[in-house]
Amino acid sequence: MTDCASIDLKHHFLIAMPGLEDETFARSVIYMCEHSARGAMGLIINKPSDISMRLLFDKVDLPLRREDLVQNPVLQGGPVQTERGFVLHDPVQMAPADKEAGPMYASTLSVPGGLEMTTSRDVLEALSSGAGPRRVLVTLGYASWGEGQLESELGENTWLTVPASVDVIFDVPMAERYDRALDLLGLKSWMLSPDAGHA
Repeated sequence: MTDCASIDLKHHFLIAMPGLEDETFARSVIYMCEHSARGAMGLIINKPSDISMRLLFDKVDLPLRREDLVQNPVLQGGPVQTERGFVLHDPVQMAPADKEAGPMYASTLSVPGGLEMTTSRDVLEALSSGAGPRRVLVTLGYASWGEGQLESELGENTWLTVPASVDVIFDVPMAERYDRALDLLGLKSWMLSPDAGHA
């Protein structure tokens, strides 16, 4: 059994092994926002939904004045709370000069060394006005694991892990994110046997 304290996957990618056939998680890349002895939480970054950002903003009665985001899809972030929005974005500080200023939005989780994830409406209002974080990815729902569950799945070769690359999240086309995440490990999908760990 892996010691939970010895592994911290915040600001890492979980990359689904080919043997993972669960429809939600097959060929998924998950950005890990939270990981502790109590469990883990992340957002799938490569599964578009059929909702565009424009449609999402229509649903919450806000205009979207960010032309760079209008056509972007909202992603399927995972199977938990699929009616709730999660905004993954570049860190935004209230006052850049003051390191203690803290996050700008009401409900923001700062991932150490990585991005921020905001669940409060104020980030949508900022985007609506044409402002807000420069790079954003919006999901409906998230993925979560209870205490010891992720460690157990890692032990079963369900996932590969690698430190996250924000470029893969924001700059790589959706369809290429799985392969680009594998590239971070020097791997190609054909190298991974679907039977790994199932001898």
